[in-house]
Amino acid sequence: MPTYEYLCEHCGFRFERFQRITEDPVSQCPHCQGAVHRVFYPVSIMFKGRGFYSTDYGRGSAASGNGKVGEPAETKADRAEAGAESKSADKSTP
Repeated sequence: MPTYEYLCEHCGFRFERFQRITEDPVSQCPHCQGAVHRVFYPVSIMFKGRGFYSTDYGRGSAASGNGKVGEPAETKADRAEAGAESKSADKSTP
């Protein structure tokens, strides 16, 4: 069962209730019988693993690169150029 936090609009009393999702929300403060409303908090985020994935918070071409944080992404042109250089180096060696 989820825990809901409520805040009294009259006296400022905060309290929690364990309630089913289908139950009606609490409407009265147990302290002063004033009107209450649920308090909502942002959801926490948990990142697991080493660093961030290449799709997280991408910046241009770096997002589609090698997936390593802090290193520039290697483009197809860079890989093709490196392959051409290694082939020409192999031919020139006796």
